[in-house]
Amino acid sequence: MPAVAAGTLRPVTDRPRRYWLMKSEPYAYSLDDLERDGWTHWDGVRNFKARNYMKEMEIGDGVLFYHSNAKPPGIAGVARVCRLAYPDFTQFDPKSKYHDPRATEEKPWWYMVDIEFVARFPEEIGLPVLRTLPELAGMSLLKRGQRLSVQRVTPEEWAFILEFGGVPDAFA
Repeated sequence: MPAVAAGTLRPVTDRPRRYWLMKSEPYAYSLDDLERDGWTHWDGVRNFKARNYMKEMEIGDGVLFYHSNAKPPGIAGVARVCRLAYPDFTQFDPKSKYHDPRATEEKPWWYMVDIEFVARFPEEIGLPVLRTLPELAGMSLLKRGQRLSVQRVTPEEWAFILEFGGVPDAFA
């Protein structure tokens, strides 16, 4: 029987690690906040595709922490998934801006994961720089109209970005 990850009810799988990019507006929650707090829950996602990506995440998956709505927007650092997807409690709170009256405790619509701080890049890698790198030409983030707050990142993109960002061993 496979080992069970702490705080979860699902076994840890032997599947290869996956990589993700998660966007946050730095005035709402920044990499500085994550570094200070150590970990956080990733609540408020209200897009079905992004929600489904979070439901696919496993403990240990890598996360590129992206500052959106910044000047310029860019990848600030690295995090790791530390808790599997579970119902986003903000959907049940009528006072929350993320409240969803369709959701019930028995049938939640929205999920979140927890992530923990791993490393910060010496300098944020801005979107204008990312667009100039031929190694990232196929990256979802750089495609026209791509606005998802949670996106897949290929292992090749992940390795290149960590190397380019100056923290190649941050996730070893």
